[in-house]
Amino acid sequence: MENIMNKHDIVVALDIGTTKVCAIAGRRNEHGKLEILGVGKVASTGVLRGVVSNIEKTVKAISEAVAAAERNSGYPVKRVHVGIAGQHIRSLQHRGILVRENEQSEIDHKDIEKLISDMHKLVLPPGDKIIHVIPQEYIVDNEQGILDPVGMSGIRLEANFHIITGQIAASKNINRCIEKSNLEVVDVTLEPIASALAVLSEEEKEAGVALVDIGGGTTDVAIFHEGIIRHTAVIPFGGNIITKDIKEGCTVMQDQAEKLKVKFGAVQADEIVNNRIIAIPGLKGRDPKEISERNLALIIQARVEEILDYVVWEIRRSGFERKLIGGIVITGGGSLLEGIDRLTEFHTGMNTRIGTPIERLAHGYEERVTSPVFSTAIGLLLKGLDTLEKERLLNPVVEEVPAAETEMEEPVEEMVQETANRNESTWFEKIFTKTKEFFEAEPDSDFDKY
Repeated sequence: MENIMNKHDIVVALDIGTTKVCAIAGRRNEHGKLEILGVGKVASTGVLRGVVSNIEKTVKAISEAVAAAERNSGYPVKRVHVGIAGQHIRSLQHRGILVRENEQSEIDHKDIEKLISDMHKLVLPPGDKIIHVIPQEYIVDNEQGILDPVGMSGIRLEANFHIITGQIAASKNINRCIEKSNLEVVDVTLEPIASALAVLSEEEKEAGVALVDIGGGTTDVAIFHEGIIRHTAVIPFGGNIITKDIKEGCTVMQDQAEKLKVKFGAVQADEIVNNRIIAIPGLKGRDPKEISERNLALIIQARVEEILDYVVWEIRRSGFERKLIGGIVITGGGSLLEGIDRLTEFHTGMNTRIGTPIERLAHGYEERVTSPVFSTAIGLLLKGLDTLEKERLLNPVVEEVPAAETEMEEPVEEMVQETANRNESTWFEKIFTKTKEFFEAEPDSDFDKY
């Protein structure tokens, strides 16, 4: 029974990124920590800047990643929690109003659900759909700053909502890829929201913090203040544009540029003391190409500073520039560049740290899942587990013993007793028969001699 229950507790997250497709299976242990059961990670070639550009290549990558997670965990994967990103993501603020019929009755969850459902009726640009409707604060009869109005009395209920929208086509392409992989989508979550679950503490969200997730194709920004998400944005630049700059600036091949970035990449050229020369093999017997480590850092620094300019612009646009006591938290594959936290502090004037998804993990985890590369996938896993727990609270499953089993209890006991009695009587019958045969048998010839 314990193994059956554990199977129901398992959740699978699927991060479809520009450079990788990652599938992680996990569950919560008895201490509330995240236990990773299986990880599958493969290169992604069918996604461009967070949007699916090739269905077949993406389906192949999803199938391979999920198959690897199945092998590692030992559990079949049928349903997944998916992340979404891309340049098409937009966010807006809107206020909803609900006039209740009875001011004496208490505000309940149905009133809040009605407010949220009304937000889904907003008129959007053609081709867009609402991905998330996130309540920020409520107002009950002009009483502002209420975070949870359930149980209060009032006639007029208002709420400020943070609404995130995206293109219908982009969402449908993700669903189509997952369906072709013989999987079912449970829900879709904006990737910076998922990353925030994995790397941000509750204290940081309360104090005010900007999460910057530098991925392969995009840089995602999520701003929190007083524990509430206030602003989200997707910047269409990421690690791939840095690789492209290295390729063009150093006149090398794409894979060589990626290796240069990963192995020797730094973002502060002034900190390089020993200006080493990096030799790259030439093509078809040509002489090796020599690249200065300082020149490589100058190329990377220029592009990273441009990305940080967009981040600062989004922070200012949110209106919380001077309210972020927690500063900036950088995660994603781009955070692995040497010195990026110091450059961010210098460029923005805000405290900066590198966010790793280690705080929510249980003991015994694999070392590789602590990398910022897995922040989004682990955040999706946490979001899926939260959704599962909420569903169980709203719809508790009561296991009933089938009536047939209850009715069979007494007959089974009677049958056992009858069988025992029958076996006992059979034993006595066998003894009686053997004794009778012995006395009725004719004397043996050898016995007559005596």
